[in-house]
Amino acid sequence: MIARLRGRTVARTPEGMVLDVNGVGYLVAATPAALRAAEGGAETTVETYLHVREDVLQLYGFADADERELFTQLLTVNGIGPKVALAVVSGSPSADLRRAIALGDHARFQMIPGIGKKTAERIVLELRERISVSAAGAAETKGEVDARAALVELGWSLVDAEQALSQIDSDLSTEERVRLALRSAA
Repeated sequence: MIARLRGRTVARTPEGMVLDVNGVGYLVAATPAALRAAEGGAETTVETYLHVREDVLQLYGFADADERELFTQLLTVNGIGPKVALAVVSGSPSADLRRAIALGDHARFQMIPGIGKKTAERIVLELRERISVSAAGAAETKGEVDARAALVELGWSLVDAEQALSQIDSDLSTEERVRLALRSAA
């Protein structure tokens, strides 16, 4: 298993980046955080996961070990392959995704392209037991999750909903928080 590579990014392709490690170029499909860390051509370290299939060896790259760990946990979910797992890990910080799993927030995963309602529910159901609330840093309450989900259901992007709700007192009811977020957007 190739767990980590240290080198310089020499090219970016639609498939990811080419990391030059002592004269050998490794094609790595990477998360946006790993790609940002590797910008500029300076030497960088990328945590990796080598996915082996009968017809291909594919390296996936991550900014830190936490991203890689969540990626490997997602691979254990029935119906989740490495491309979908990479899309999930690429969508939000690992801590936010772990918190969403711990709180049962499957709506957060439905917003990721390629993940429908059943797959999102399967992710939460199968990983919830393995991700403790303390490890997820569950600072969000069910009301916060519900308020964000309501705004997204009304057509808001996840980022816009989180940004608007961050400006509103979290002690208010879910309905009041949604109402104030809608008012602030008007």
